[in-house]
Amino acid sequence: MKKHNFSAGPAILPASVMEQASKAALDFNGIGLSILEISHRSPEFSAVLDEAEILVRDIANLSDDYAVLFLQGGASSQFFMTAMNLLDDNEMAAYADTGSWSAKAIKEARNFGKVEVVASSKEQNYTFIPKGYEVPANAKYFHLTSNNTIFGTQYHSFPETKVPLVADMSSDIFSRPIDIERFGLIYAGAQKNIGPAGLTLVIVRKDALGKVNRTIPTMLDYRTHVSKKSTFNTPPVFAIYVAMLTFRWIKAGGGLEAMARKNAAKAQLIYKEIDDNPLFTGTVTSKEDRSQMNATFVMAPGKEELQATFLDMCKEAGCVGVKGHRSVGGFRASMYNAMDIESVQVLVDVMKAFSERYG
Repeated sequence: MKKHNFSAGPAILPASVMEQASKAALDFNGIGLSILEISHRSPEFSAVLDEAEILVRDIANLSDDYAVLFLQGGASSQFFMTAMNLLDDNEMAAYADTGSWSAKAIKEARNFGKVEVVASSKEQNYTFIPKGYEVPANAKYFHLTSNNTIFGTQYHSFPETKVPLVADMSSDIFSRPIDIERFGLIYAGAQKNIGPAGLTLVIVRKDALGKVNRTIPTMLDYRTHVSKKSTFNTPPVFAIYVAMLTFRWIKAGGGLEAMARKNAAKAQLIYKEIDDNPLFTGTVTSKEDRSQMNATFVMAPGKEELQATFLDMCKEAGCVGVKGHRSVGGFRASMYNAMDIESVQVLVDVMKAFSERYG
């Protein structure tokens, strides 16, 4: 039986990417060595790294003003690296608090400068994206989390600001076109839309660096990795290779415009069923803020005892990873770029059959 992978991350990857990566794990490009064992300074891997950067620049329409970095440590390390590199002790950065990950970013940034939370949906359990606020013009930058995997909300447009945007795009990177020039820095853990866990993509304006007075540890200074082209230390070779294959797949599939159309169609399909099905209720209070990557929903009031039964039906149909995050419960269908709409239809069919049986 085919498995339909709705896991939030590590998440689904394109089948063609998995096939190519599995072959390279045994013999990379016919050289008689695995991609897992070649030197990160070999010409074979240098070509991979170069192509990965070229593809990122092409897909995102990046100018030479930006550096592309392939780092380790996950997005969680970027919570403090961004502030460490961009924010001085006597400066202020503005943050939006829209979920668990933004709250952690706020906590880390406070170690390096002043943080003003200018928008928050915390008191309403992060069920919407805040609106109608102003970002102070004296802020060094405005940090936001573009998509919230746990609570199922997403920025579908970014607030107008007079300061650069810094964004954690771990769960919706390369799912749609964005105006890159509005961003001073973007970071993303790979394990949603890019590749396997262990790689973190950073896109940063070069002219934003080197402006703080503090001494930054060498390994945590973005300028180190810019100057060494992401090879100051041994990079995650295999993860970068898989990411490169995924970037190829995105480009061959029509780029970000095509990804956006497919993701919109998948989201429309499942949200229609959530709204129409009497046994389920969506958790996002403002429908315009619903995530196209992570649809979150719960049992309708009075039907909570059926949750385990629904998950069993999902499992029988090959739908895995539907159980919601442990902190909020309920259900979550993560629909990253590599998920076909046919898999979303299988889940919708399960929801319909569940309603017919127990509604």
